[in-house]
Amino acid sequence: MRRADRLFRIIQLLRGRGRARTARWLAEQLEVSERTVYRDVRDLIASGTPIEGEAGVGYTLRHYDLPPLMFDAEEIEALALGARVVQAFGDEALARAAASVVSKVEAVLPARLRPQLGSAALFAPREPSDIVRRGVAHLLVVRAALGARHKLRLRYRKEDGAESDRIVRPLGAFFWGWNWTLTAWCELRSDFRNFRLDRIVTVDPTHEQFDDESGRSLRDYLRTIGPHGEDLLRD
Repeated sequence: MRRADRLFRIIQLLRGRGRARTARWLAEQLEVSERTVYRDVRDLIASGTPIEGEAGVGYTLRHYDLPPLMFDAEEIEALALGARVVQAFGDEALARAAASVVSKVEAVLPARLRPQLGSAALFAPREPSDIVRRGVAHLLVVRAALGARHKLRLRYRKEDGAESDRIVRPLGAFFWGWNWTLTAWCELRSDFRNFRLDRIVTVDPTHEQFDDESGRSLRDYLRTIGPHGEDLLRD
């Protein structure tokens, strides 16, 4: 968690709780040391955040409002649905992050709009299929490799049951509504390949970093799938 996110999270945990929260409790919620909490609280107080209390007793935060975010009804529904889809079809870390996003948005919404976030009548199933579940089991490792640009070692099973070992450069993960796939440069085939995550038998990070090379990047792959492939990289 970035420090800026952690400071924001401390404010959210203290805001409107009605009773003091100890550094130990805050540390458990944030998964950091108590020393880190003491330092963060000290810095928040120094920046003008009205935190009351002291080490060993606990902290409270009163009469502190963050600027309201301005959303219309459809934007709120989009946020709620997006979070529910991620919670249903993402890995555990993504699910926690989605819940945290909703919590942050709810905290800064004007009071009249807060009920709409929880009452949005758009849902994603909480019990994904076995195919999705098997794919999600590998998603955390895949996401970490994508972020670090580390090659992956795969044991992959094709539809006919044949298995092979691959070293790949992960380029992007795609969710199709029924399954996750990994787009990668496969060093065995010297070409782009798409791997269904549910057919990956094992996946291990190699910690070998790679850089974009002409002809082997995600943008290069997207160019191969049609004239509008690069649109996937745009906001």
